[in-house]
Amino acid sequence: MAVTDREKDGPVRNFINQCGNRTPGITVKIEIYHASKFGNGEKVVAYLQGLLVAKGHQAEYRHIKDARPKEMPAADLYVFCAPTRLGKPIGKMRRFLKKARLPEGAKYALIATHGEPVPNKKTGKMPSAEEIEKYQQNLPTMESILRDKGAVKLAEVKVYVRGDTMKGPLADGWEKTVEEFTSRLL
Repeated sequence: MAVTDREKDGPVRNFINQCGNRTPGITVKIEIYHASKFGNGEKVVAYLQGLLVAKGHQAEYRHIKDARPKEMPAADLYVFCAPTRLGKPIGKMRRFLKKARLPEGAKYALIATHGEPVPNKKTGKMPSAEEIEKYQQNLPTMESILRDKGAVKLAEVKVYVRGDTMKGPLADGWEKTVEEFTSRLL
């Protein structure tokens, strides 16, 4: 990824400097972990990986069941993607993050898949912002676990699953959401 004049003094330059690579054509190593149950999270991280590789970065993704949290490879950036169950990240992801051995000051980003807000079946009213926030504690929960480990968050995003089913499919426009997230990362 070439850094434009506009970006030289911004977050991209700061991230590049923190990675120890100050050359204009940088390659950043990114490790992506997901806990997808119905395939939505895996679809999101596969798309994210494709975008990152297309920009010239080294990016790998894997399901947490195929990873050992105490033996995570060194990376410039870690991305964690978890589905939401009862307002929080799926239990397996919470346990994975609690066991994860990350270097002090490790950079990370978060992705949460949520059911998109739908009208109440009895009243037909959409939930208020406060009600939505109450049931969307996935990102704050993961952030709290990683912050306690001394890790530093770079970005986060919510990707919605269509309708009132956990199985999906992903809501329209999810690709654009992931593209915007990627631009905030690097």
